[in-house]
Amino acid sequence: MNKFKVFSLIVVATILSACANQAVYRNSAAPLQTHSSVELNRYLGQWYEIYRVPNWFEDSDCRTVTAEYSLRPDGHVKVLNTCHKADKKNEAAGIAKVVEGSNNTKLKVSFFRPFYGDYWVLDLASDYSWVMVGEPSGKYFWILAREKVLPTSLESELLDKAEKLGYNRKDFIKPKNDL
Repeated sequence: MNKFKVFSLIVVATILSACANQAVYRNSAAPLQTHSSVELNRYLGQWYEIYRVPNWFEDSDCRTVTAEYSLRPDGHVKVLNTCHKADKKNEAAGIAKVVEGSNNTKLKVSFFRPFYGDYWVLDLASDYSWVMVGEPSGKYFWILAREKVLPTSLESELLDKAEKLGYNRKDFIKPKNDL
């Protein structure tokens, strides 16, 4: 086997291992429910990460984290996640496909094709100013917003909603959003 194939197998094995070993941060047996529907064109654009649960692909030194969604010519969604650090930024580009019959509330997202993960819109502001995103296993969860900072009362309300979904706020990471 040539060196490239061996290297490729090691990379794939490492990614699969990291995904399989991701901790579960949801403490509820109740199935997650998604928001009723999402108007995809309103959802597109830039979002700031307000909170997340720990995960293997976001560095702890990310000071501001953004997710940019735009429509691709094929109808799928282009995803660009950016981790802004004090001295540099890391970007990850991916693709999202809407799950048929989900009213745009469930997507399959990939940064390492052919592997796709679930991206579920759990709750969404009527004005599309904030969103809660997760997936059924409870391994991943985010609160995103159009602005870098939320009013304290709204932030508290969203943390309460997250706890009602089974997430413990002590697990949440809050980027500084200062870059």
